[in-house]
Amino acid sequence: MRNREKKELIGTEGMVLLDMIRRLNRRSATDHLLRLISKTHPADMAWVFRHLSEPERHEVFNILAQTNLVGGFLSELDESIMVSLVENLTPRFMAGIISEMPSDDAADLIEALPDPFVADIRKHMEKADREEVDELLQYHPETAGGLMSPDFMYLDEELSVGEAINKVQKRSEEKEMVFYLYITHGDGKLAGVVSLRELLTNPPHRQLKNIMKANVLSVNTDTDQEEVAHVISQYNILAVPVVDASYTLVGIVTVDDIIDVMREEASEAFLQMAGAGKDTEILLKSTKENAMLRAPWLFASWLGGVMALFIIGSFEKELSQVLALASFIPIVMGMGGNIATQSSTIVVRGIATGRINMEDFRKIIFKEMRVGVILGVLYGGFLGILAFFGYAEPKLLGLVVGLSIFFSMAMAATIGTVIPLILKRFDIDAAIATGPFVTTAIDILGVLAYFLIAKFFLNL
Repeated sequence: MRNREKKELIGTEGMVLLDMIRRLNRRSATDHLLRLISKTHPADMAWVFRHLSEPERHEVFNILAQTNLVGGFLSELDESIMVSLVENLTPRFMAGIISEMPSDDAADLIEALPDPFVADIRKHMEKADREEVDELLQYHPETAGGLMSPDFMYLDEELSVGEAINKVQKRSEEKEMVFYLYITHGDGKLAGVVSLRELLTNPPHRQLKNIMKANVLSVNTDTDQEEVAHVISQYNILAVPVVDASYTLVGIVTVDDIIDVMREEASEAFLQMAGAGKDTEILLKSTKENAMLRAPWLFASWLGGVMALFIIGSFEKELSQVLALASFIPIVMGMGGNIATQSSTIVVRGIATGRINMEDFRKIIFKEMRVGVILGVLYGGFLGILAFFGYAEPKLLGLVVGLSIFFSMAMAATIGTVIPLILKRFDIDAAIATGPFVTTAIDILGVLAYFLIAKFFLNL
């Protein structure tokens, strides 16, 4: 089950729906509640369930489970909520729900459930359904094989347009994304693609191999989901075919699945950059679980603070001679940390969207370095002037503060750019470089540089 963060309903519509469901449930108005549920989109019901209390969820779900919307509803739910709702259902009932779901959604649901429960469900599944789901489960969930749907329309290249139209009319209801008709030859090898429009505008006697586009974009079953998302967004297509090692067509990945992937990847990146782990369901965790997820990431900030404390302590003599130095420590650390986060975020986003070419490694670094130098001169100058007029003694305090801000910002912009690029070069998730890791490093280096500059220019 892919973790999905649904956009909240516009205006007051969502809150009205939530309030209506709560009132009908309190009154045990089952018939009215059933009618309301049947008219509500499963994605909207999933949003409602996120805001219900635990007892309310189970009460409303027992009613919702009586409808034919339950499969689509479960595929829209956050994983933790879904697992808590279905664990009390019987394996036979769950097998019936899964048999009505698209194969890719069924595989996602089974993958999220505890193994003992899945084993009991499998005993009640039809052999064909079980084999179809098992075939999808053999692939890693974050690859094209794990995302793909095996329910797609494909036609042999020897068929005529008229024969193909007859097949589409008979089978299109049970297939996904019939806007694209994939053409095969031999033992299911991908040969080309024909759009539904092209099929309908060609004469009935013409063979598919004479109207298809042979240069069809495709991905392998082990292609990472980020690369699949890049292909679909780069070429503005609604689906991409998935082939195995022998170029046999085995499924398609549709744009709706890719939207979920992009939302999930963006959420994980934002959480990592903020130092809050990468679990996109963190808001649904208990207080204790939430704290435990975030604690390891905050250790970097804690460690950096301790190191900065020792650095400042080692310059205690200099601070006692010029107390004004202490006033500028927060801004020296803050400006460096902020520009480092900006640079690393820009680079991480550029890597994710494919706008950064790793061959231009040096060009990107020097560009951000120049930005850091320009902003360092600007804000260093402002703060230096403020320090000069604000503190009569020592006379060179303005120069010290200005140079420190300049050095801190230029260095921070460079480091904030270099670290994500290095991690990407070694195929490590660049998002982990930002947040507490980069800012903590910059804080330590910034305060150290500040005191060294002060010691040199003020003869301390």
